[in-house]
Amino acid sequence: QVRLVESGGGSVQAGDSLRLSCAVSGYTYSRYVMGWFRQPPGQERETVATIDNDDNTSYADSVKGRFTISKDDAKNTLYLQMNSLKPEDTARYYCAADLGRWRTTDQALERGNFAYYNQGTQVTVSS
Repeated sequence: QVRLVESGGGSVQAGDSLRLSCAVSGYTYSRYVMGWFRQPPGQERETVATIDNDDNTSYADSVKGRFTISKDDAKNTLYLQMNSLKPEDTARYYCAADLGRWRTTDQALERGNFAYYNQGTQVTVSS
């Protein structure tokens, strides 16, 4: 069974950095697209970054240049490095995975709807 467990959230000041981690287990697909999406209270989900097994990446305009998605295949861990955080980045952040690689990172970024995700981790940025 696929399991995604996020960690690394917290409360920071504007301009600070955080790194989110996602431990992935039970995922047997060699070709995949994974990503991070966020959901502020009372707002819609936004997929902010995606990555595939070939390390192709895509980013939402709202985070481009500030966030970096990466993975460590040896550790089965997905990361989201968030720099220059802004109050509008406040949200619950979710690690997510597709069933195999049936779409590009750009398509996954645009449409979201990942097959697997967990409970997320809260990121709060104060001004």
